[in-house]
Amino acid sequence: MRVKVWSEEVIIPTYEVGVPEKNPMFLEKRVYQGSTGVVYPYPVIEKIEDKPHDKKYNALWLENKYIKIMVLPELGGRVQMAYDKIKQRHFIYYNNVIKPALVGLAGPWISGGIEFNWPQHHRPSTFMPVDYTIERLEDGGATVWVSERERMFHQRGAAGFTLRPDRAVLEIRGRVYNPTPIPQTFLWWANPAVAVNDHYQSVFPADVNAVYDHGKRDVSTFPIATGTYYKMDYSKGVDISKYKNIPVPTSYMAVASKYNFVGGYENDTCSGLLHVANHHISPGKKQWTWGNCDFGVAWDRNLTDNDGPYIELMTGVYTDNQPDFTWLQPYEEKTFTQYFLPYRELGVVKNASADLLLNLEVENGVATVKIFATSPQESLNVELKSGSQTYYNEIHAISPEEVFVKNIETEGCCVEDLIVTISSNGRELLSWRSEPISEEIPEPAKAALDIDEIESNEELFLTGQHLEQYRHATYDPTLYYKEAIRRDKYDIRNNNALGLWLLRHGKFEEAEGYLRSAVKRQMERNPNPYDGEPLYNLGLTLKFQGRLEEAYSYFYKSCWNSAWQDSGYFSLAQISSMSHNWESALSEINNSLNRNYTNILARHLKSVILRKANKIDAAQKFIDESLELDKFNSGSLFERYINSGASSDKASFIEIMRCESHNYEELALGIVFCSL
Repeated sequence: MRVKVWSEEVIIPTYEVGVPEKNPMFLEKRVYQGSTGVVYPYPVIEKIEDKPHDKKYNALWLENKYIKIMVLPELGGRVQMAYDKIKQRHFIYYNNVIKPALVGLAGPWISGGIEFNWPQHHRPSTFMPVDYTIERLEDGGATVWVSERERMFHQRGAAGFTLRPDRAVLEIRGRVYNPTPIPQTFLWWANPAVAVNDHYQSVFPADVNAVYDHGKRDVSTFPIATGTYYKMDYSKGVDISKYKNIPVPTSYMAVASKYNFVGGYENDTCSGLLHVANHHISPGKKQWTWGNCDFGVAWDRNLTDNDGPYIELMTGVYTDNQPDFTWLQPYEEKTFTQYFLPYRELGVVKNASADLLLNLEVENGVATVKIFATSPQESLNVELKSGSQTYYNEIHAISPEEVFVKNIETEGCCVEDLIVTISSNGRELLSWRSEPISEEIPEPAKAALDIDEIESNEELFLTGQHLEQYRHATYDPTLYYKEAIRRDKYDIRNNNALGLWLLRHGKFEEAEGYLRSAVKRQMERNPNPYDGEPLYNLGLTLKFQGRLEEAYSYFYKSCWNSAWQDSGYFSLAQISSMSHNWESALSEINNSLNRNYTNILARHLKSVILRKANKIDAAQKFIDESLELDKFNSGSLFERYINSGASSDKASFIEIMRCESHNYEELALGIVFCSL
């Protein structure tokens, strides 16, 4: 049975927002979620209407036999509804009204559904339209893609919501891409909301013994808090995994876990939500609540009319805290997959994958094994052991319609003695055993030292880099770089860092001086240096000053280092294209793509080069390949129309651009070379 996917107009009661501020707001010193609250060039909205009215939205729907999903591209591409057809419940908090509050980075923000926070928490475009398309898959599944190019740093983020036949899982494929020639930073937190009451508890892995506040400013033991956290006295020992026990607005984020899941469970309805992702790239596990108190109830009223309290059960990829930014190098793309799934009757999950969820409990010498499968599974071998003693070993078929529950006599064993394993054809699929919980609690983060307290140039550099990476709202990273250079005029790292900062701010001539100092020291004894970054950055400053011949030489030298080959060769291909030297440009762009196969801008440029070299068939084949990789590659869509002149290709290009002026601006900025 194929997954159903369609678009349909829906009507949702909506509190409209006011007109955006006419004048830009420069908020350089504003602190927001632990980092800078700068929003320019986004407009800021500071007005919400007092009464709702019915408003039409274009909703995108996905449905299989287990799950039904609604996505709203007009509201940031969020998942507005996620419905469990077996349990007949919304497994994500479903807000029946669009009722913004001025919580977001640029103003309006709404609760409920799954919001996506990138490149910064409560992203500025969370209440703005995004691009979208629908993809049907060979296995009978379907994907709704949403995508946008954010305006502050020109990065691109996309999420693909996929349902597959006979699988009770919402699969979300994320893609973040830096189309600029300089490094950028980002974070990615998926923000699912879940309905809560006094019976709700968060489900963190058993090895999470401590949690951090925002910015790791404070730390608490977990799940039993035993000190002061968010100014609350928990010294008597309070289980803060339970919503009813948290009386004030509170965030907590797992310090560390080797498990791939986090979730929440409703003990009254015996149902819950679980998120699964590779913990090596998705370490972020967070809960946020307005608090089980009058203040929290007031905020519930601010954000919904009748749907009650919720918490945010946030899941971070390439991040474990807020703020906790990760680098994207020039033209780099990072991809990842997150799974959100409803489950029931298991209680507090002990281990999970996207296919199987497992719990093991022991009471009065009887072990209860519970297994939930997200798709029909044949011939699963379930085994319960203690040392060399096997208490259970049988094969079962398990499906999402019926939870596997087995009570097993274990001769007085406690849960610490047991290990449960699920396998198939001799291959282990999932297992769990109790392990000792670490008693070590990490220290909170410390503020950056003042410059005169720092002894080494290395620490000055690392402090400045940290302030840049974490987008600190009040500290100035350049002061640390400048002090290091005052102590050592040709310090490579600090000259390169300050030069890059100036380059980023359009001060190319000033940047050139610092970058030349870095290169001078770097090549003094080593004409073939270990690191090509200062050479690349110097080439970039020269290019932006129109000194292309000099820039070309430095870009080529940067390509002697593996790390800078894709960016360096791409920059060389741009300059060769400006000179209409299509043979060199083609060689250079191929070298760049050999190092960075998915670079959207390089793929656009190569299609232009092939067209200019009159290799139209090769260009068309390459364009088709590029669009298979990325349906939102507007440059390739444009080139397809230029090559064919077909009205259908023109229509496809116009549809994906969505008559949004910002999309056309980004396309024009994407490849700046005169041959276009």
